[in-house]
Amino acid sequence: MFMIEFKDIGWWYWLVTASLLTFGVSGEPIGFMLAIGLTVFQLIHFVIRERSIKAFPIQVRFCYLILLIIALPEPLQLIYWVPTIGTWAQIIFGYCTMARCVSLLPWNRSEQFSLSLLKKTFFSRPVRGSVQQGFATIK
Repeated sequence: MFMIEFKDIGWWYWLVTASLLTFGVSGEPIGFMLAIGLTVFQLIHFVIRERSIKAFPIQVRFCYLILLIIALPEPLQLIYWVPTIGTWAQIIFGYCTMARCVSLLPWNRSEQFSLSLLKKTFFSRPVRGSVQQGFATIK
């Protein structure tokens, strides 16, 4: 049930990001800025590693960064609870809501958009690696 992956650099990035967001939602807004900075660094690292800005891990990190930036203005900072809780779910259980949302974008799916696809996307068990690989095995 737990998917703690100490040997994966991505997991460590998410752990530090979740910690910074937790610091932010606990009343220290600098945590949000630090989380954004780390996410930018992580995005650059993964662009270099994947050698393509179209790679699925890059898309997930880019959308995550956009969410963090949208939530930055003080009146919207309540939104930070969503990525804080979601990132903790990712590092502890391997369930990444952002990856599941990104997998639904038209260029990331071969299946027609449907209620069945939504159900499969959001209620399937977490998998190691890309969520796209896990969906290929679910019928």
